[in-house]
Amino acid sequence: MATLLYVTCSIKPKGKSRSMMLGDWFLEKYLELNPDDRIEIIDTYKDPVQKFDCDVMNGICRMREGEALGFLSDNEQIKIAKIYESADKFAAADKYVFVTPMWNLGFPPELKMYLDTVCIPGKTFVHTENGPAGLLRGKGRRCLSIHSSGWYHHGKESDHSVPYLKSIMSFMGVEDFRTVLLEGLDAEPHMAEIYFANAMKAATKAAAEF
Repeated sequence: MATLLYVTCSIKPKGKSRSMMLGDWFLEKYLELNPDDRIEIIDTYKDPVQKFDCDVMNGICRMREGEALGFLSDNEQIKIAKIYESADKFAAADKYVFVTPMWNLGFPPELKMYLDTVCIPGKTFVHTENGPAGLLRGKGRRCLSIHSSGWYHHGKESDHSVPYLKSIMSFMGVEDFRTVLLEGLDAEPHMAEIYFANAMKAATKAAAEF
């Protein structure tokens, strides 16, 4: 049995969000094939995500200098405990699925805020003499990005969404990264049904292989 962490960041309701509809389709097909797997859902708009603020930064820097957690301020301890809980949950999962829309050539800020809570030194990566090293490397972790955009950006210099997610996963040591894209629905609305049907086929294939 594997644990799959399913992360969404759409402000739209499911019936209006193209990324969420595609993500739900994938999850349905995945569960048909993996009924015993544990699914943990994180909605970065609805679930409380601890912001990486000054308290967190100051506390982590003091701890890196050798200060114990118990000597930090109450606010620092509470916030860092929430950050560590998020990072521990991420590190414990076997598979990750990110369901995302494109906003202004990137992701909604809530997803970046969540990623800042899991990319934590000592949890998912460490500092070494040769630079940062991902602690998840060699553990068979897998990541699937289910991403939608109204126009065509993937593979272009303007795309700061999926390439960033792939980079941050690699930084933490997640070596198996896959993508299901849904693009062009606003650029060519007359092709929307065909594009969505093709994306559903790709999501079904990904579910069988993930």
